[in-house]
Amino acid sequence: MPLDNIAMPGNTKSEAQQAPPFPPWLLVQPILEGALREDLGGRGDITSDSVVPPGATAQALLRARRDGCIAGLPAALATFRMLNEGLTLEAKVADGQRVKAGEVLARIDGQARAILTAERTALNLLCHLSGIATATAAAVDATAGTFAKIVCTRKTTPGLRVLEKYAVAAGGGSNHRFGLDDAVMIKDNHIVAAGGLAKAFARAKHHAGHMIKIEVEVDTLEQLDELLPLGADAVLLDNMPPEVLRQAVEKVAGRMITEASGGITPERIAAVAASGVDLISLGWLTHSAPILDIGLDFETR
Repeated sequence: MPLDNIAMPGNTKSEAQQAPPFPPWLLVQPILEGALREDLGGRGDITSDSVVPPGATAQALLRARRDGCIAGLPAALATFRMLNEGLTLEAKVADGQRVKAGEVLARIDGQARAILTAERTALNLLCHLSGIATATAAAVDATAGTFAKIVCTRKTTPGLRVLEKYAVAAGGGSNHRFGLDDAVMIKDNHIVAAGGLAKAFARAKHHAGHMIKIEVEVDTLEQLDELLPLGADAVLLDNMPPEVLRQAVEKVAGRMITEASGGITPERIAAVAASGVDLISLGWLTHSAPILDIGLDFETR
């Protein structure tokens, strides 16, 4: 397995945000294989194969070019290993660790062709996932001292959800639903289609059974008043300004989990957290976070 025998550093809470367990290889392998197949096409890496002698070896460093939080390093290193099992891979940092510009993240030794061929696929994943972790860490910092947890949504890149949600957790956030089968989430269009909030909730309660939680989206305090007697597990307070969120939290009074969502920018997030909500869900963590610039450089021999 490509994740085996990768030298990883120790990770303590004083050094880094403790990352969650890396997703099972069974889920990650198809992602990496698909990305490599996309890049190799039908003829492979014709540049490296024509320019670099077959037996040439190299020593390369993955290095951060900006400050940020790292996520996806095991996946990036596994990408190199998938092209050549003989490569020596040594991680210098752990996922969840905050790094400075110029810091070395990993060292790769071995066949030069394999390193060059895997470079872009590995960097695409590592830069993207580390960008998500960095944005999440900034949101977590902005809400420090409040009750609010930062959570992601299902607004993920098709095919990359398991890794993108892992990156959110590596940055100190938490995960919302992974898919439609995790929990019942009644939104505005469900309410319209069902003929009203109470009807939608009653049908969901009957269908879901006692093991599945139910969350309902509301847009107004009047809708919240209608929901409160029904016994939902959570309420999504959609596109409410902080002062209205504060009133909603007071109305709920701990009877269910409160989640703020919709139009929450980095500039507004502290005010939203101060309203007392339990969760702040941010779709832009996975669909709009800028990459963390990371490069790979061969060492001169």
